[in-house]
Amino acid sequence: MNEDANRELADKAALENTALDAIEALESDHRVVKQLFDAFEKTADSDLEAKGTLVQRACELLTVHTMIEEKILYPTAHKALDSRDEIDVDEAYVEHFLAKTLIEKFDSLKPGDHGFDATFMVLSEMVRHHIEEEESGLFPELRESGVDLVRLGEAIAAEKEVLMKKLEAAGSKLVGDRSLTFHR
Repeated sequence: MNEDANRELADKAALENTALDAIEALESDHRVVKQLFDAFEKTADSDLEAKGTLVQRACELLTVHTMIEEKILYPTAHKALDSRDEIDVDEAYVEHFLAKTLIEKFDSLKPGDHGFDATFMVLSEMVRHHIEEEESGLFPELRESGVDLVRLGEAIAAEKEVLMKKLEAAGSKLVGDRSLTFHR
């Protein structure tokens, strides 16, 4: 394939990505994170480098994703949904808090430490549950609410671009700079 054809494909992909509505964009993030969880589960116990990389990437993506939902999606959902459905949004905030608490543990846990795998597996299970609730409850409620999901998707894409550039500029931080002791 020549350079012009590659550029045309890239331009087309970029256009398609900007046309995603908010729910499609967030569901795309969900799929990527679930793939990282699946890859971690399949990784050999002895492959500590791969485990560390997968955890680091998942934590980075989850952090960006939660920041976007909390800044853009959830406030919009609070305004658009009736008070009964707002409970789902409040629950999502709490689930984000718990996920961020577990993600923070990877500042001190490193691959091979006792509790590293268990902490990531609990994070994985919790996030999978959170995804299921969003995709089966909150997202359909938002679709029915009449919110302009394309405009919301554009705001999400713009915020994600800003956050990913900040992450790239900061450089990825190694997982496991300090230690955490699990008592048996």
